[in-house]
Amino acid sequence: MDDPDVLEIKESEGVKLLRPDSVLGLISIGEDSEPGIVAAIRMPMLRVSDFKGGTPEVIQACYAILVLVLPGTDHSEWSNQEMKIVKVVADQVAVALSHASVLEESQMMREKLEEQNRALQHAREDAMMASRARNSFQKAMGRGMRQPSYSISGLLSMMPQENFGPDQKLIVDTMVKTSEVISALVNDVTEVSPVDSGRQNLEVRPFQLHDMIRQVSSLARCLCICGGYGIDFRVENSVPDWVVGDEKRVFQVILHMVGNLVNGNLGGVVTVRVLTVSGIDGGEEQRWAPWKPNSSDGYTYVKFEMQTEKSRAIDDLSSSAGSSRRSNWEGVEGLSFSMCKRLVQMMQGNIWAVPNSQGLAESMTLVLRLQLRSEARMLDLKGFPNHHLHQPSETIFRGLRVLLADDDDTNRAVTGKLLMKLGCRVFPASSGLECLCSLGVPGTSFQVILLDIHMPDMDGFEVSARIQNFRASGAQPLVVALTTSCDEDLWDRCLLMGMKGVIRKPVTLQGIRDELRRVLQQANQGIIEHN
Repeated sequence: MDDPDVLEIKESEGVKLLRPDSVLGLISIGEDSEPGIVAAIRMPMLRVSDFKGGTPEVIQACYAILVLVLPGTDHSEWSNQEMKIVKVVADQVAVALSHASVLEESQMMREKLEEQNRALQHAREDAMMASRARNSFQKAMGRGMRQPSYSISGLLSMMPQENFGPDQKLIVDTMVKTSEVISALVNDVTEVSPVDSGRQNLEVRPFQLHDMIRQVSSLARCLCICGGYGIDFRVENSVPDWVVGDEKRVFQVILHMVGNLVNGNLGGVVTVRVLTVSGIDGGEEQRWAPWKPNSSDGYTYVKFEMQTEKSRAIDDLSSSAGSSRRSNWEGVEGLSFSMCKRLVQMMQGNIWAVPNSQGLAESMTLVLRLQLRSEARMLDLKGFPNHHLHQPSETIFRGLRVLLADDDDTNRAVTGKLLMKLGCRVFPASSGLECLCSLGVPGTSFQVILLDIHMPDMDGFEVSARIQNFRASGAQPLVVALTTSCDEDLWDRCLLMGMKGVIRKPVTLQGIRDELRRVLQQANQGIIEHN
């Protein structure tokens, strides 16, 4: 490649006559041939990359060298005509060689692409198998985990109606709230669509913030006692009572904060301060806050500050044991914290933690944007009416004939117990087919049908669609869906299939009372709508 003749031919477009002592000429003549005048010319070689139209990349030119030798006679020399012939021959040979080169390169690329396609196909098959295995696991675990948690939630929801003392009522209310949080976590783990889409749905409704704080403080006190901590809860008078938000998620995040402060530490006191904020000062908080609170727009900003306080002896002991305890803790920026942070940001708030020298959380701060109750009355909250703000008499449920269709025996028993608690007459059905058969029995009539959407033999949507065909045979029962799904388009699908309401599991006494009352009142008024 560095031969002078090769370099000169490469840079020239014409024919070059080589000297008798040219290395290129000598190796081209051969051993048995007599020396003759040797001519050489370059030929541009094309590759696949040369045909990439519009490509901005610089493609390096590639050349071959065509060497021609005249017979070795005394008077042989290259004429002008022969020189022209050399150029024409070089062009033709260059086309032939380029065509062969492009074909060879294309074949190599085709084989490589086929190999990549085979690898992609195997990877896709592996991914599909993994997805099917995960979905099967989620369904199996979902039924195994949901059943006990839903049953506990349903049974606990009846207990606050009994005559308890203040301390007992606080304990029961805390157990109810904790079971609801556990059910929400189970749904997050076992529901396929929120996991695939990387999101969780919020259940926004009015709730009493002070009651929620009392309940979470009761459970947090138990966590602190188990971890060797004391706890000091301080709530400022400026914190509003009735607000609008996702009570379960707020409860979940606060418990996570307490657990992070307690877990892996050796003891002390956890101080929790709840207050309202109207502005964010500079410094660390300004770096974390993506918005500037403004409580004059019908919203309030509630701040939860938590920090641990230890004695010097405990600090010295924790410093010596910090490396051994760090492995048992997820870290300030661990997976659980990241999930909580995502939930808080969905609620238009923020959360951050300040670690100590061992990397453990020393303080945590949560700021939530919550709507005030006065605005809640004016809002049309889709799917979450404010019926629990007032509770009229339960005479509307007395003697109500309800057909309950659920394939899970335990859930069916618990839901039936809740309905009987309201004064309803319950007729159970273990499948969609049995539900339809019950409607066709002479002498039976039902005002309401509670229908589980996720039954295996015939789902609730199909059952509801078939029930609509009974319209001509008499009074049409009101179909209310039972579901664990939080999909945003669920209510639209239920309306399309003739359903009049949705009750999300876990079914609680308050939840079933509110939705049944709304459906019955709208039916009595001849209104078919959903807030």
